[in-house]
Amino acid sequence: MRTTLLAAALISTATAVSAQTAEVTYADQGARWTSAARSDFYTRDQGSKVIPLRWLQALKQQNGQPFLADSLSRYGYLPNPEVNTSLPVGFTASGPVGTRTVGMTCAACHTRQIIAEGKTYRIDGGPAIVDFQKFLSDLDVSVGQVVSSQENFQQFAIAVLRSANPDPDDVVQLREGVDAWYLRYHTIVSRALPAKPWGPARLDAVGMIFNRLTGLDLGPPPSNIIASNIKPADAPVRYPFLWNAAKQDKTQWPGFADNGNDILGLARNLGEVYGVFAIFAPTNDGLFVNFLNNNSANFDGLSRLEDLIKLIGPPKWPWLADTNLAAQGKAIFDRATNQGGCAACHAITPGEVRLLDEHTWKTPIQNVGTDTREYDVMAWTAKTGVLEGAFIPIVTKPLKETDLAFNILATSVIGSIAEHVLTGGGLLASNNVLAPLTSKLGVVPVAPGGQLRAQQKVLKLPPELRDLQGAYNAPARLAEGIPTIAAAAPPPSKGSYESRVMQGIWAAAPYLHNGSVPTLAELLKPGAQRVKSFKIGNVYDTTNVGLAIEQTQFGNYALETTDCSDLNSGNSRCGHEFGTSLPDAEKKALLEYLKTL
Repeated sequence: MRTTLLAAALISTATAVSAQTAEVTYADQGARWTSAARSDFYTRDQGSKVIPLRWLQALKQQNGQPFLADSLSRYGYLPNPEVNTSLPVGFTASGPVGTRTVGMTCAACHTRQIIAEGKTYRIDGGPAIVDFQKFLSDLDVSVGQVVSSQENFQQFAIAVLRSANPDPDDVVQLREGVDAWYLRYHTIVSRALPAKPWGPARLDAVGMIFNRLTGLDLGPPPSNIIASNIKPADAPVRYPFLWNAAKQDKTQWPGFADNGNDILGLARNLGEVYGVFAIFAPTNDGLFVNFLNNNSANFDGLSRLEDLIKLIGPPKWPWLADTNLAAQGKAIFDRATNQGGCAACHAITPGEVRLLDEHTWKTPIQNVGTDTREYDVMAWTAKTGVLEGAFIPIVTKPLKETDLAFNILATSVIGSIAEHVLTGGGLLASNNVLAPLTSKLGVVPVAPGGQLRAQQKVLKLPPELRDLQGAYNAPARLAEGIPTIAAAAPPPSKGSYESRVMQGIWAAAPYLHNGSVPTLAELLKPGAQRVKSFKIGNVYDTTNVGLAIEQTQFGNYALETTDCSDLNSGNSRCGHEFGTSLPDAEKKALLEYLKTL
C-alpha cells in the first residue's frame, strides 16, 4: 500500500512538473512589458526572509525526495529558468553567497500559467494558481522531521555544512539556529492554518499578515512571540490581478487602503512583505519606538516592484473573438445596472486625484451580498506588546495594550516608512538607516505604569508623507471603543468589497473576492443555481471563460462552496446577482465582450 501511495505521489509530481515546464507562450501585455521587465519582476527582492537557502536545499519531502526537487511545481509555482537554485518564479535568494536567505516576492503569488487549446500561456501579474497553505504546511513538516531526532539532524547538518564530518561547534550553532527558526515557524503554522484548507488559488492574506506581525514580532526576546495573538486564518480570498493595480483609488478586497501614488503603493507593499516573513523587530527604549531595528524590508526593492507593476498591461485574449457579438456585448455592458449592465461598477471612471498629475480610477466599495468572512478578520484584536502606546502624530492614535490588529499593522507600516524617510532613507535609498526616531517624528511609547510620555513638540509630516494619513482607513464601526485610524468617510457595511475595472478579467478565474465561482458564465447564473463544487487547476475553458470542469494539476482537489444560508462561511458562492436575469443570447454576447477587455 505504501509503495502504491509513493508511486501515485511521484506520478502526480511528474505530471505537475510536465505541465509547468511545457513550452510557454507569453500573453500580449503591452509594449512596455518587456522580457527584461519580466525577469526583474520574477526575481526582485522585497525583503522577505523565509528560510536560509542551504537549509531549504538540504530538506527532504516525506517521500525522501529533495524538497526543491520539482522547483515547487507540485504547489503550482512556476519554474524559473533564469536562476540556478531550483527556486521558482517569485522566490528570491538574497545575501552573501553561502549565507543567502530564500524569500518571496510579488511574482510568486501574481504570475499565472494556463492551458487551453493545446497551448500553455503565461500571464504576468495574474492570480497565481498555487497552494500556499500546502507549501507552508509541508515546509513545517520537513523541518519538523529534521529536529525530531539526532540522526535526522546530523544528516541535515552534513548537507547544510557540506562536510561529511562537520565541526561539532558548527553543528551546535546550526542546531541553535534551526531550533529558533522552527519555534517561530511552527508556532504560526500550527495555530494559523485553518482545518478547512484554503485550497489552490486562494489564501487568507489579511489574516496571515495580522498573525505574522502580531504573533511573531512584538513579544519579548529572543523569540518575540505572542502566541495568543495568532488565530485561524479562515477567510480565504483569491489572489487579485496586478495590472492597473497602481491606478485604483482603493485597494485590498474590503477597500480599506487608499491607493494611487507611490507612497500609498509603498504602504500597501510593505504590509504585504511583513506578511511573507520579512524580519521586523521594533524596539522601545522608553523614549522612542525604533521601527527599523532589525528590519529586513527592502525599500528600494519595494519601490522598484511598484514601478514594474505599472508596466504590466492587461493580457489580451489570445484566441479569436467574435467582434460583432462583442459589439453587442459592449452595449449590454454599458447599460444601467438595473438593466443588467456592468459599467456603473466596472467601467473606467475617474477616481481620487492624489497629485495634480496623478489620477486614479474609481474603485467602488459595495455590498453585493457576497461572503462576509473577511470582515470578521478585520475585527481581530491583539496584544500590542512592544508597540503599546506607539502612534504616528496626526495619522494614528496611541495603541492600547490590546487593540485592533488592523491598527497595529497600520502603525507598523506607517511608522517604518516615516522613520525610513525622516532618518535619511528617502523613498529610493540604497540602505535603510537604522537609527532611533527623533522628536521630529514624535512617536511616543508608554512610560512605566502605562502612561504616555508628554511630547515636547509635534511637527507635521513632510509633504511626501502626508498621504499616509489615508494609507489605512480602518472600519471604525468594528472598533467598539478601541481607538482606530481616523477614517475620512463613514465605513462600508459588513461584506462590502472593491469593484475593479474589468480589463483582463478573463484571466482572473475563479471569481468573486473569495474565488467561489469557477467561470464568468457561472457568475451570470443566480447564486442558487451556481455549481456547488468545482476543481481548481490550470486548464482553461475559453467558452465559459474560466476554469475547465476537468483538472489534474492538484489531483482530485475540489472546492466545496456554501449557499446563501451561510454568507459568513468564507466559501459562499452567493451574491453579485447582476446580469443573472439576462436572456441567454445577451449573456453570450456579454461574455464575448469581456474577453476583449
